[in-house]
Amino acid sequence: MKLTEKVEEILGDRISSRQSLSGGSIANTQLIRCESQTEYVIKSEASDGDFIKEANGLRELAKADAITIPNVIHAETDFLILDYIQSASPAADFMANFGRNFARLHRYQAAEFGFYEDNFIGSTAQQNTQCSDWTEFFWVNRLEFQLKLAETNGYSSDELRRLMGQLEANLASIFAGSEEKPALLHGDFWSGNFICGSDGQAVIIDPAVYYGHREADLAMTRLFGGFNQSFYAAYEADFPLTPGHEQRENIYKLYHILNHLNIFGSGYYSQAIALLHSALRA
Repeated sequence: MKLTEKVEEILGDRISSRQSLSGGSIANTQLIRCESQTEYVIKSEASDGDFIKEANGLRELAKADAITIPNVIHAETDFLILDYIQSASPAADFMANFGRNFARLHRYQAAEFGFYEDNFIGSTAQQNTQCSDWTEFFWVNRLEFQLKLAETNGYSSDELRRLMGQLEANLASIFAGSEEKPALLHGDFWSGNFICGSDGQAVIIDPAVYYGHREADLAMTRLFGGFNQSFYAAYEADFPLTPGHEQRENIYKLYHILNHLNIFGSGYYSQAIALLHSALRA
């Protein structure tokens, strides 16, 4: 059965029009309008090929009841149907409300770090083996995983291996004093992964969900231009961060830069080295 026929059967409605939507290179994303005038987003042709994991991440975020999440209508390995969220202009308090609500999301916690299944960070597999120790989890599932991938992809070097070895030896002491319960994380939290909904408030999309240290989510917001300062001020007022979080930030950024190195190539190598040097000086 063709995808269009399958979608129409699931929705019980015929598709009358479709429109391509922008938003990254991981999947083909379209707005479809049915004869009933109901609108949906359909994602297909993913390079990682498993939309069930994205759907599970969205459903997990929805459990926190903190920020609007697109409702999952149907998910299969090769396609995903979501409610369409009409975008609008941000409300005057958009970023402050976003910061407060994101703090609420991070207050939703679990017993262990990780997730019940592995998923994806962009087009890269993301290992989420559950663990009670954050330092162990972050090294094994995040940094070491990316280092091994860089070795396989030919982007590693003696310098990178040496600095990563030094970081591994010092990671527990760097993280000491920042211990917290595992928080529900978006996992791929940058400005391209939220939109403004029809109510003028934030909607978060395209997650790489797991339970981890909330500093990891916030660090990524500062990688590609950062968010408005009112976001951080509102977050901090609602859920203050542990002292020293600024010094740990580069370690969390490192995971995403290593992932970019593995996806996009050697252009990210020097940034990874710079972050390692900064992290080791902290």
